[in-house]
Amino acid sequence: MDVVDGEGEGDTYQRFSTLGYATSKQARRFQLYALLAITDSISIVVAYVLAGLLRNREVFGANGFYLAALITPIFLIFAFNSQAYGYQVLVNWKQGLSKALMAFVLAVVVVLFVAFYARSSLEFSRVVYGVGSMAGAVFLVAGRYLFKRVVNKTSDQHLRAELVICDNCVVPDVGDARVIDAAAYGLRPNLRDPKMLDRLGNAVRGADYVLVCCPVENRPAWSLLLKGTDVQGHVLAPEFDEVGANHLSRYHGQCVMQVASGPLDLRSRMLKRAMDLSMTIPAIVFLSPLLVLVALLIKLESRGPIFFRQQRMGRGNRLFSVYKFRSMRVEDTDADGKQSAQRDDKRITRVGRLIRATSIDELPQLLNVLHGDMSLVGPRPHALGSLAGAEHFWEVDQRYWHRHSLKPGITGLAQVRGLRGATHEREDLVRRLQADLEYLNQWTLWRDFAILAATIRVLVHPNAF
Repeated sequence: MDVVDGEGEGDTYQRFSTLGYATSKQARRFQLYALLAITDSISIVVAYVLAGLLRNREVFGANGFYLAALITPIFLIFAFNSQAYGYQVLVNWKQGLSKALMAFVLAVVVVLFVAFYARSSLEFSRVVYGVGSMAGAVFLVAGRYLFKRVVNKTSDQHLRAELVICDNCVVPDVGDARVIDAAAYGLRPNLRDPKMLDRLGNAVRGADYVLVCCPVENRPAWSLLLKGTDVQGHVLAPEFDEVGANHLSRYHGQCVMQVASGPLDLRSRMLKRAMDLSMTIPAIVFLSPLLVLVALLIKLESRGPIFFRQQRMGRGNRLFSVYKFRSMRVEDTDADGKQSAQRDDKRITRVGRLIRATSIDELPQLLNVLHGDMSLVGPRPHALGSLAGAEHFWEVDQRYWHRHSLKPGITGLAQVRGLRGATHEREDLVRRLQADLEYLNQWTLWRDFAILAATIRVLVHPNAF
């Protein structure tokens, strides 16, 4: 196991990541989701094809096949949208079956509605449609039951990547979950240590379920730390067994409190990532002449690299390198971000002043989006040394770390509201933080589109210097 230096002199911490372990679990779940979708599709197709034989002995010439080809993709859209393919479905097959049947009913109704208004009822036999629909429901039930039986016999029942962090406590029996000692990995409930938060973010990365076992006095701090990650976070609370508390859950017989969960489910994350890629790749191609021109102007005006790279806090409080066009002289660049740019800042070059005023300096972050470190829309990533007045950002408000439960963005709600530029006072950060938390709590794909559209109006902004 790798060992990395800690922050304290002479300290060494073991490097830990659940990523490889979690990836194998996640890959297995995705395989089962795909197999279940195929099983559902086959059930529907077979039902309508067999129904079609009632009117035509040619299987692929009967309108039952055409009905199957029409209803099946609509069913899959509704089923995916209703989360008929997810971890809970694998655990509780009846819950998944009810969602699949509802999706099938909606697909049948949609086709019937469209056929009625398109006056295409003569193209489809009512007998084939009715018999095929009833048979489809029966075959869905049979297919899902057989799927459940096969999975139970051939698959590991523990399809989640589970991680238990032990902070000065005795860990109960947790089955095959991975258990790590917090002290060995330099993990401690310290909200003023960004490097520790980076270690925690990497430790829980990819985990589906994280449980912290710690003393009672450390629970509030651990809860705040877990809220800044993008995982389901829980804290062991055995004393609640004595009072019979409601709205708690159990983990291997132990009472636990859920204190954190990622702001977006799997479907939402996939939609957001699809939007990022579908817009970022064409944007890079379209803007390539401008990017080359700016790179040339930067190189001609002053010596040094074209890009400015800086470590910033990203999703799950993990550090990453953000790319920007260099707008300052090399000897004056601020790697830690302790000094915000000021109006008439002498460190900024002539080309730098132009690209900062028009936000062109941010365009290389499209590469961060392509790599997956950032999104087009999200809370802006901040440098570790960023100050609000005389205090670091995370010292102003403990909720600051919560904004990192989602990927940072090139633009965000705070930016389109005009909250840009230097943070001279505590209130400057608080207003931005409120906007970021609002975005996390009220995310929709349409709001992302609205923010992107509104960004065009603030590309040139009086606080952009």
